[in-house]
Amino acid sequence: MGPVVYALATIPVLLERLWDSLLALAIVLVIVGGIYALGRFVAVPAVGTAADAFEVEDTLRMTLQKVTGAAFWLLGLYLALPLSGLTTTPTTIAAITAGATIAIGFASRDVLSNFVSGTFLVLDPEFHVGDWIEWGDRAGIIEDIGFRVTRIHTFDNELITVPNSELTQHAITNPASKDRRRLRAEFGVGYEEDLDDARRVMLEEATAHAEILDRPAAKVQVAELADSFVRLEAYFWIAEPARAEVLRIRSEYVQAVKERFDAEGIEMPYPYRELTGRVGTWDATGDAT
Repeated sequence: MGPVVYALATIPVLLERLWDSLLALAIVLVIVGGIYALGRFVAVPAVGTAADAFEVEDTLRMTLQKVTGAAFWLLGLYLALPLSGLTTTPTTIAAITAGATIAIGFASRDVLSNFVSGTFLVLDPEFHVGDWIEWGDRAGIIEDIGFRVTRIHTFDNELITVPNSELTQHAITNPASKDRRRLRAEFGVGYEEDLDDARRVMLEEATAHAEILDRPAAKVQVAELADSFVRLEAYFWIAEPARAEVLRIRSEYVQAVKERFDAEGIEMPYPYRELTGRVGTWDATGDAT
């Protein structure tokens, strides 16, 4: 009966400790939630308003707002633990320390790598929210630069979450970072055609297009002697190279050159193959006839 009596006697103590733990947890949630709400709905908008007043670039403004929100969350946690009484229990302190150590040990490598990479991206003067970038075989518009990841909206209306370290480890192309961009268009003409006439048409259509710049002037070069055609390449410049404009202007130019080639009888052949052989028949014995 001794153990049973002892167990029954400890139940009130266990219930009291459970109640104290639940009360402490409730205090933590209230303090952290209150301070986080203060930062989220007061401090973060205030930082955004101040950044707009000083005309801070969007990438830096969003980063400052995120840092402010994270700072208030950490402040709430810092104040909540001692006020709730959790840090007065050695076992609790040991458990929190052990859990934090394990978490940091597993996650620190990737987290720190992405955090440092994100810092470099934010500070990079050529990398901003709203930029059109290309990396590897992907392309899209930067929507958000976070502490760990960058979110990119693709032109197929997909949202890609890319670790910051991936972007810093690969070459990134920003096709619209400058005020001008050179475009290229290819055409194939027959070997019997006059190349000077074909080049004249291509240059005239570049000059005629209102959005193709006169300076630098367009150029046409012979690029390849293919099996069934001569490949010509046209190079021309446009201003303010947003992606939609790049695609549209190139499409309009290619269509205009194709229509001029048709009007002037300049052939644009397509590859073809000539098949040779013979046809035979066999009788019932399998001998050729």
